[in-house]
Amino acid sequence: MSGTLTVTSDAFKDGDPIPEKYAFCAPCVEEHSKMSTNISPALSWSAGPEGTKSYAIICVDVDVPTIFDNINTEGKTIPADQPRQDFFHGLLVDVSANRTNLAEGEESDGLVAKGKPIGRMPHGLRGINDFTMFMASNPDMAGNYGGYDGPCPPWNDELLHHYEFRVYALDVDSLGLDEGGEFRGAEVMAALEGHILAEGKLTGTYTQNPDVSS
Repeated sequence: MSGTLTVTSDAFKDGDPIPEKYAFCAPCVEEHSKMSTNISPALSWSAGPEGTKSYAIICVDVDVPTIFDNINTEGKTIPADQPRQDFFHGLLVDVSANRTNLAEGEESDGLVAKGKPIGRMPHGLRGINDFTMFMASNPDMAGNYGGYDGPCPPWNDELLHHYEFRVYALDVDSLGLDEGGEFRGAEVMAALEGHILAEGKLTGTYTQNPDVSS
């Protein structure tokens, strides 16, 4: 059994709504949804146990619909009891064992059409988040999305979405993933197996549906 890390942020408390500042999209009365500022929240975590050689930091929405037919469709809703799946909003691995925080804006300081760079950064190795798939059909936005891209749940979803900011203390300096950042969430989760010394998470909520309580 792995140990426990305490993960905190000055942006929101565990279980509380994520402020719009840290979202990709925000509710809009006229058009249901609009672009937001997409700033990555500051994160801090307690130091890993003896033997910690690196950290991995993942942001994932655990409430994304599995059926896309009625997403953001006027006059339709996505039932709260529809089966759900994970959607990765940020993948950062090979973070130095000497670090116990990410500053606000370090993984995203705004919206970037076609995505922020993937690959090696001063603070870790970025993978490809799932906005790459989400934006694939939009010629003006299609590209590989690296770093953090914040909440943008369907505005007609009846379910409140939960966003987990997970931190893992690992017994390896590197997970051995592609140095160019050509990896996705499933590959990170597989690479973590057998290397986790401790883990923790901070959960925030978000909705664009005015009929859903945050």
